[in-house]
Amino acid sequence: MRALVLSEPGRRLQQRHCKRPVARGHSVVIQVEACGVCRTDLHILDGELAFPNLPLIPGHQIVGLVDEVGSEVTHFRVGERIGVPWLGETCGVCKFCRGGRENLCDQALFTGYQRNGGFAEYAEADSRYAFAIPDSYDALEAAPLLCAGLIGYRALCMTDDAKHLGLFGFGAAAHIVTQIARHQEKSVYAFTRPGDLRTQSFARSLGACWAGGSKERPPTTLDAAIIFAPVGSLVPDALSVVGKGGIVVCAGIHMSDLPSFPYSLLWNERVLRSVANLTREDGDAFFKLAPQIPIRTHVTQYGLAEAMDALDDLRLGQIEGAAVVTPQQSAPRKF
Repeated sequence: MRALVLSEPGRRLQQRHCKRPVARGHSVVIQVEACGVCRTDLHILDGELAFPNLPLIPGHQIVGLVDEVGSEVTHFRVGERIGVPWLGETCGVCKFCRGGRENLCDQALFTGYQRNGGFAEYAEADSRYAFAIPDSYDALEAAPLLCAGLIGYRALCMTDDAKHLGLFGFGAAAHIVTQIARHQEKSVYAFTRPGDLRTQSFARSLGACWAGGSKERPPTTLDAAIIFAPVGSLVPDALSVVGKGGIVVCAGIHMSDLPSFPYSLLWNERVLRSVANLTREDGDAFFKLAPQIPIRTHVTQYGLAEAMDALDDLRLGQIEGAAVVTPQQSAPRKF
C-alpha cells in the first residue's frame, strides 16, 4: 500500500510502499477514505511531542470502510464505515481507566503517534476504540469530527454553563465548537491572529456574534474561553477577558511556554485548566449530538501525495475550517 512515513522528527514525510496491515484479535483493517490533518501532526513532525514510534505513519482522524476484521471483533462488519480517533488503546486496569478517565491512562497508545495512522491507503485499529460514523456524514466531512470535533467537544464541556464564550484560534476545532455552542444558545466571540479579516469573516458566517484580533477586547465580559492555538502568550490574554469565576481551557496537546502574568488575572476564582485526549464516552455523546445539530464541516481536500502541502498550509494559517487527506483520490477540492 502507499503511505506517508515520518523517519525522524524534523524531516518531511516520504511516500513509501508499505506492507498492508493484517487484522488480529480485536483489530480491524480499514480502507482509508479520509484522514483529517491536525496541528498535533505538526507537533509530531517538529519533534515537539517526544518518543513517537518511528518510522511512523501519522494521521489520527481516520474514516474508512472496514476491509478485514479480527477474530474477536463483534460490533463492526466488513464494509461498514467507521472512524478512528487519537485515543487508540488503553490498559483498562489503572486508576484512570477504572475511574472513567481513560484519557489519562499512563499506558495509552495514540493513533498516528505510537500506532500507525491514516496517511495511508489502509490502516489498522483496535475496534474497541473506533466509532460508527452516522449515516448523514460522508467520509470527507466526518474526518474532522474525529479530533477537532471530539477534543473541541470535551473542551466545551469544561466551560460549564458559560453563556458568553471566547475561542482563541479559529481553525478546525473552533469552527465545529461554534456550531455546538450556537446550538446551545451561547454567544461566541472569535479571536484570530491580528489582522486576519478572512478568518474573522468565516467565524461570523458560522454564527459568532463578534470576531477580532487576539489582543482586542470583546464588547462584553466573557464567562469562559477556550484556547485552541498553541501559543502560551494567549493565556493571560484570555484570562484578561473572562470575568470573576470565569474558566480558561487550554485545548491543545502542546503549547509554547506561558509568560509570567500578574496574579490579579487569575484571582476572583478564575480557573485555568487543560484538556488531555478524549474518552470513548466523549465520542459516544458527541456522535449522538453531531447529526442532531447538524454539524457541518468546512473542508479542503488533498490527495495523499499532497499531504505535506496540507501540513504546510495548516502551519501558515491558510486553511479555512479543516484540511483532509483522501488517499484514494488526488484532486484537491474545497467543500
